[in-house]
Amino acid sequence: MNPQDIIYQPVPVKSFVIVGKDKISSAEQYLIGLLLTYKHLYAFIDKQLMMKSQIVRDLAVELQKIGCPMRAVEATEEAKTMDSVLDMCSWLMEKGADRDAVLVAIGGGITTDMVGFAAGIYKRGVRYVNVPSTLLAQVDAALGGKSGVNFEKYKNMLGVIRQPSITFIWPSLLTTLPRRDFLSGAAEMLKTFMIEDNGNYQKTADLFFDMSSEYSMEVLMNGKDEKKTWAGIMKKHMDTLCELIGAAANVKAGVVSRDPLEKEERRKLNLGHTFAHAIETLAQRDGGERFSNHDGASEIKGVTHGEAVAMGLVMAARLADRYFRKDKNDPTELEAKVSSDLWDADIPCYCPYTVEEMAETMKKDKKAEGGKIHFVLPKAVGDVKIVDLTVEEVIRLLK
Repeated sequence: MNPQDIIYQPVPVKSFVIVGKDKISSAEQYLIGLLLTYKHLYAFIDKQLMMKSQIVRDLAVELQKIGCPMRAVEATEEAKTMDSVLDMCSWLMEKGADRDAVLVAIGGGITTDMVGFAAGIYKRGVRYVNVPSTLLAQVDAALGGKSGVNFEKYKNMLGVIRQPSITFIWPSLLTTLPRRDFLSGAAEMLKTFMIEDNGNYQKTADLFFDMSSEYSMEVLMNGKDEKKTWAGIMKKHMDTLCELIGAAANVKAGVVSRDPLEKEERRKLNLGHTFAHAIETLAQRDGGERFSNHDGASEIKGVTHGEAVAMGLVMAARLADRYFRKDKNDPTELEAKVSSDLWDADIPCYCPYTVEEMAETMKKDKKAEGGKIHFVLPKAVGDVKIVDLTVEEVIRLLK
C-alpha cells in the first residue's frame, strides 16, 4: 500500500484516525495487519451489517483466519442497554478474555458505544478498536472516547469516557449504507462544521445538495432504481466525501484533545443534542407516530438519531437567534439558513413536538447542572457559545 493512499490524523489520548481512500481489498488487509499488532482480539459485529455488507463478511473471514472470536450485536436503540453491555462482558469471561484483551467494534454508533462501554468496565478497563460503518459514527459517534447506553428510556444516561486505541475510518463501508442512514450522518457533519467551519460547512452543504438533486432527478424524474442510483452517486462523490469526513474527524479530534473530560470546550459538540435527545425519547414513548408524513415524506417511520440532531440544530439556531438578538422581531436568519441547508439535503428537520412537550425530558438531560442546562447556541456558522439556561427560560424565548 502506498503511504499517500492513507490519511493519518492524530486524535486524542494516544488514539488516531485512519481514513482509507484506496481499494477495498488493500484497506481490508491493512486493517488486519494493524489488528495483528495486538494480541487477544475479540470482535463484536453489528448483526444486520454482517448480513448486508459483503465487505464486512470478507473482513469477518479474515478475522476468523487469525483466530479472533466474534460475536454478533443487536444494534438497536432498544437493545442499547446496560443488560446488553453486561452480556458482552459475560461472553468475554466465557472466552477467557484477560486484561490484555483488545475489543474490536465493527458497526455504527450503537455498536461502538456499547463496545466502548464494555471496554471501559470489563476488568477495570481494556483496550478497544473502532471500525465505524456509518457516516454518523465515522464523523462523530466512534470518535472521542465517550460511550453510553440508554437507561429508563433516556438517551445515553449511563456511560464512560475511555479513548479507543484506534478508530479506523473506512469510507468504502458507506457504499452499502441505506440513504436514510447516510443522511443521518450528514446532519452530524453539518453540526460539526457549524462548530468549527474552516470553510467546510458550505462545501458539505453543497455536496449534500448535489447528491440529493442527482438522486431526485434519476429516481423521481427518470424512474431509476433507488439502490443502484444511490450507489452510483456515492461512488461519484467518494473523493470529496473522504476529504470532508477527514476534516470533520479532525475538528472533533482537536476539540476532544483540548478538553477530553468535557469540562468546557467539548460541550460544544453537544450542539442540537439536548433537543435531539428529548425528541428521540418522546418518539420512543409514542411509537414515532408524529413522524408519519413528516416533512412531506410518507415513508418516514419514527426518527433516527441524525434526523433528531437535524431538528435539534434548527431549534438551537432559533433559540440562539432569540437569545442574542435585541429585537426579538428580527427574522431568524441562522434558523432559515440551517433549515434550508438540511431541507435541500433531504434531511427532515422540523420537529413535530412543542418545546413544552420536551420540557420534562430536557430537565433530565445529562448536561443539566444546578437546574440549568449547558445549551450550545450558534451565533453564526463557525461561532457557537455555551449558555446556561433553565428549561423555563428556553420555553419563554421560543414562544
